[in-house]
Amino acid sequence: MIGREILDVALRNMRSDPVILLEGPRSVGKSTLLREIASRTSGRILDLDDLATRDAVASDPATLISRPGPILIDEYQKAPVVLDAIKAELNRGSRAGSFVLTGSARHDQLPAAAQALTGRLTTLTLYPLSQAEIGAVRPTFVAQLLQGEAEDVVARSNQATEATARSDYIARVVTGGFPLAVAAPSAHDRNRWIDSYVRLTLERDVTDLRRLRRGQFLRPVLDRVAGQTGQLLNVHSVSKALGLDYGTTDNYVRLLERVFLVFRLEPWGKTLSARTGRTPKVHMMDSGVAARLLRLTPDKLAALDPTALTEFGHLFESFIVGELLRQAECVDPVAGVGQWRTLDGDEVDFVLERDDGRVVGVEAKASARVSGQNLGPLRKFKSAVGKRFLAGVALYLGERAYTYEPGLHIVPADRVWR
Repeated sequence: MIGREILDVALRNMRSDPVILLEGPRSVGKSTLLREIASRTSGRILDLDDLATRDAVASDPATLISRPGPILIDEYQKAPVVLDAIKAELNRGSRAGSFVLTGSARHDQLPAAAQALTGRLTTLTLYPLSQAEIGAVRPTFVAQLLQGEAEDVVARSNQATEATARSDYIARVVTGGFPLAVAAPSAHDRNRWIDSYVRLTLERDVTDLRRLRRGQFLRPVLDRVAGQTGQLLNVHSVSKALGLDYGTTDNYVRLLERVFLVFRLEPWGKTLSARTGRTPKVHMMDSGVAARLLRLTPDKLAALDPTALTEFGHLFESFIVGELLRQAECVDPVAGVGQWRTLDGDEVDFVLERDDGRVVGVEAKASARVSGQNLGPLRKFKSAVGKRFLAGVALYLGERAYTYEPGLHIVPADRVWR
């Protein structure tokens, strides 16, 4: 089994919090992780994907969760009544590590009736496998940046014995991080699995959440949103292209978010200036799924024509943002993440904020060279945040790491997971 960084975080939180929720996409490995937690805590698993177990929980949830020891409930959203039973049990006596839940739908976006434990649980997101997890490496990139060790990141980057080729970056982006996609023996098998994953998620998980009046438009909406990955979310353009009204289109986009196919990266620092943008960016949860939806193969992305370079640039940004989010989920000092953009078009792809308000800006550049002009947005970000600025890093496809000027560094992208 590939080790998951979030496992240690979950076990640590179980020592102080009564309920832990592990949420994430279908087929990302939540059940496997839950079994690992059960083996380490002597917990008992209730699998609500099993119809008999689901029926038993739905008819008498209080009896099934009142037994001693950690109770681990897989896919709790299949029988949300269990949340009311857990709340009643906690009202009688709250013990750390009593319950661990997994879900394939975002808890904070489920109907109000399913919000019984809001404010009484710790939510952790299980993302697709990171490149560090695939390579069995414990990553330190985000932690070092937040500790003010950007210069050390630069120094260590140049100790790598070999550089990552552009073709390898493309292969990683196209493969993505779903365990079964990573393990697929061929590109054909991986594409077939991704096609099945998308179809099942739309047909089962989305319809479990809501009956759709015009459900035939859900997949076209997903395809259009995938085409915006790494860009500002434009619901109006999607609705216009498909002939849908804005409200229906926006509702469909939110449904796609609820089942972890896409996510919005909200703007950071909206109060810094009137010139700061307020529109979120949209990213596909997995770059491999995005590449498949857009029919972008390694050969297409390797081409040096302008269209291919633009497409790879957007996919690479989503890929890097996903890698940074995975690490941020496991680092304690992170108070918030987002993206920063001015109304003049200057943007920083990813912003990390510490508990004390200090911030790091990261740019993803799908090129083998970064010029001083390319660092303009990071300079403006540094000026905007003032003394709160810790470091600015441009991740690129080149081989050498160096400090371009005080506070601004250029680092090979593979340093994120090496």
